[in-house]
Amino acid sequence: MDASPPIRVIALLNVMAGSIEGHRIEELREIVRSAFFARGIICEVEALPGGKLADAATLALQKAQRNEVDVIVAGGGDGTIHTIAAVLAGTGVKLGILPMGTLNHFAKDLGIPMGLEDAVDVVAAARGVNVDVGEVNGIVFINNSSIGVYPYMVLDRERLRSTGLQKWAAMALAGLHMLRVFPVHRLRVRAEGWVEPCRTPSLFVGNNKYTLNLRALGRREKLDGGELWFYIVKHQTRLSLLWFTLRSLLGLANSEHDLRVFGAKQADIGARARKKRVAVALDGEVMFLRPPLHYRIRGGELRVCAPVPLEISRAAA
Repeated sequence: MDASPPIRVIALLNVMAGSIEGHRIEELREIVRSAFFARGIICEVEALPGGKLADAATLALQKAQRNEVDVIVAGGGDGTIHTIAAVLAGTGVKLGILPMGTLNHFAKDLGIPMGLEDAVDVVAAARGVNVDVGEVNGIVFINNSSIGVYPYMVLDRERLRSTGLQKWAAMALAGLHMLRVFPVHRLRVRAEGWVEPCRTPSLFVGNNKYTLNLRALGRREKLDGGELWFYIVKHQTRLSLLWFTLRSLLGLANSEHDLRVFGAKQADIGARARKKRVAVALDGEVMFLRPPLHYRIRGGELRVCAPVPLEISRAAA
């Protein structure tokens, strides 16, 4: 009986990712290539900046559709996976993940190990599971989207980083700036038969349900639940928002008192001030979109290499 043909992989590494930046690129490419080769996998490795990932993923997808490639691997953080997943969603082509970012939320929610060798083992096992992606105005997100204070802080952080500040210092200073300006949005949320106006500093949309308790703060028990979850902050003063943030970090937020929370397959969010563009964060990146914002879940449209075949949980993370 003939042996199965080797798995063929294209690995796209984001040279600007958190744990890659500053490393010798050729050396890193060889490490990744060797890790796959040691497992009998044919691997082509490309290392490129984030702005070129989408085009590289599109070319890799074309090879996969010609049956020249079996798995397209994203090497980087959530922004890298976001970019490549947006190309692969709905195609059935399998996405592998090498967690090389700063936080790696999506990889952790899938239970993918953080070490390179162990992450390559997950790809080599060739198990594929279908998970959901979110979408707003036709743009895919894998983790979450938000309106309000977070996109404001990200934009301010990037402005501060351009002056030479480190990422975390710039984010802390951006948080102080946010409290001084304190943007509050007047929104209208329409979801599955009801309409509700709201005035909030932050509206957060998760691809599946996020956990609010301390033990698993910010985690998702599953990525195939088929729903978006909306979290609307009720606090409308600087002090109450700051107190809510501190209690959230301690896992003490009260969803009934602090938040308006609901799950839905789709929702429309309009800006009551008739803004031409709204700053929207998508997996940590900010885009300016024209309201109303049309959110929907795309159930099971992303096929990923994961260490468990059915239940997507954080237990293995």
